[in-house]
Amino acid sequence: MDIPVGIIGVGTYFPACIETAADLVERTGIPEAVLREKMGIRQRHVAGPEDAVSEMASRAALRAIQQAGISPEQINVVISHGSEHKDHVVWNAAGKIQHNVGAVNAFAFEMYALCAGAPIAMFMAKSMLQADPALQYGLLAAGSRENDLINFQNQRSRFMFNFGAGAGAMVLARGVERNVILGASAFTDGSLSETVMLTTDMIGDGPECLGDLRGRLDVRQADYMAERLGQTSLPNFVRVIREAAEKSGATLADVKFLGLVHMKKSFYLEILEAVGLTPEQSVYLEDYGHVQSVDQALALQLGLEQGKIRPGDLVVLAGAGTGYTWSAVAVRWG
Repeated sequence: MDIPVGIIGVGTYFPACIETAADLVERTGIPEAVLREKMGIRQRHVAGPEDAVSEMASRAALRAIQQAGISPEQINVVISHGSEHKDHVVWNAAGKIQHNVGAVNAFAFEMYALCAGAPIAMFMAKSMLQADPALQYGLLAAGSRENDLINFQNQRSRFMFNFGAGAGAMVLARGVERNVILGASAFTDGSLSETVMLTTDMIGDGPECLGDLRGRLDVRQADYMAERLGQTSLPNFVRVIREAAEKSGATLADVKFLGLVHMKKSFYLEILEAVGLTPEQSVYLEDYGHVQSVDQALALQLGLEQGKIRPGDLVVLAGAGTGYTWSAVAVRWG
């Protein structure tokens, strides 16, 4: 019999600075109505100089630890699954997060799957806690300020104009039979692996260097990417959501809440319809934008605050990240 692993704490952190759709009109050349209604950007949080990725992730982690009701010293492993645009390059942000929160008895490492990272990190941590009796508590933390990497004059990167900044964290516990993490699924289409990359071609009029990084995110093979994703993204989202439910001994019909990464409104609604859910069984992150692999913790938190997640519900958290990977994980809440 599998040892249950449950979520005992969730925390988020978002910078105080907010940009609205109106603030983006001049920079993007896109009408406010299109930004709000089609792209789903009502507002987003923007990081300041003090909001390093590790600092934001640490703040979210401390909130998750407080909600969990444990001391940082009880944590055995810290996994950072946040942005590669972090404080330094070739650097383990998890170690800094571990130090910041006081998890002095833990080991810390990073895993990276871009915006598909949270479901994969949750399943990885669950597996580790199940396999090793010495691991009682695990901390997952992610921070992102990838909006720094966008040149708003580059229309090829238009689908990334929704990027915002912030952090999310979860505390998992071995042997806990509430908010239990169940099945997970992931799938990668490697033919899209080099379609979105950091390059120096589209730096624009901003600073050439951002800390240790030089460049901006750009889309290569834009026509192929659009065609391929148009054919495969919806089926792949449905596939991983369905498989996560089935690996949990359930079906799509049993899913009561779906937490998705932020995306344009029409595609978000299309995914919900394809899996038999309504907007009342999800949350749309139009006041935050897309915050990389933070979106799932945020969706879970908002779903609980808005009364959309109830005890006994089968919750699925899903994401997709350039590379191109789709992922989902199921949780039995309560």
